[in-house]
Amino acid sequence: QLQLVESGGGLVQPVQSLRLSCVASGFVLDYYAIGWFRQAPGKEREGVSCISRSGGTTNYADSVKGRFTIYRDNAKNTVYLQMNSLKSDDTAIYYCAASPRGLPSSICVLRGSLYSYWGQGTQVTVSS
Repeated sequence: QLQLVESGGGLVQPVQSLRLSCVASGFVLDYYAIGWFRQAPGKEREGVSCISRSGGTTNYADSVKGRFTIYRDNAKNTVYLQMNSLKSDDTAIYYCAASPRGLPSSICVLRGSLYSYWGQGTQVTVSS
C-alpha cells in the first residue's frame, strides 16, 4: 500500500507562514524523490519544489525562491514544505508526489509526469 498524505494547509493572511507535511505510509520514503506541486483554480498544475532521495538536491520554482524551503526527515517518513511570506498568488491545492522507486539518489525535477504516486492534496488559501 503506497500512500502519501498531505497536511498543514489552511487560511492565512499575506506575509504569514505555513508548514506543509507529506507523510508516507506503506513504503520507506528514503527510496523516493519527493515533489510538491500546486494547482490554482483555472490554472494548470505547476511544480513548486522537489527534493532528491539523499536530500542533497533541491529545486524551486522561481515564484517561491527565497520564501519556501523543502526538507525531509526520513526517520519520520516525512517531507516538509515551509512556506514563508505567503502571497495571494500562493493560493492553491498543494500536492506531494513520489518518484518511481530506484531513481538515482541525487535527482529531482519539477515535472509532474515523472512522479508515480500522488497525495490527495491540502488547500492553502492566502487572503488579501
